[in-house]
Amino acid sequence: MIAAALLLLLGPPQVKPIDWDALPPLPWRAPPQISQTMTDFVLREVHTRKCPLAAPLGATQEMQVDLAVLVTTDNQVRAVVPRAIKCPTVEQYSAGLVTSFARDNLLPRTANADQWYRASITFTWKK
Repeated sequence: MIAAALLLLLGPPQVKPIDWDALPPLPWRAPPQISQTMTDFVLREVHTRKCPLAAPLGATQEMQVDLAVLVTTDNQVRAVVPRAIKCPTVEQYSAGLVTSFARDNLLPRTANADQWYRASITFTWKK
């Protein structure tokens, strides 16, 4: 009851935005390979959900998803937070891909605490 009253008085806790540039890159053993099937799924979502796209790059179009990845001391992915790109299905799909790609594919670390990293996935297709 007291906690609820304090929450009403103080408001919800403030969440700090992610400083994407400060995060070190995810230490892949082998960089992920985006298959045509993965790209086809994203392209269908773009058309179906009317997701916004960056300007075309010549004969190709692309969509990049940046992700913050929390890695435990035993090299397991604990959480993946996609940067919002106004296409939630592609954001969540990319988070799942990074989780899958990271399984047994991260370089050993000597950190004694969980640590956040950044990863990026780019889907590219012909216009």
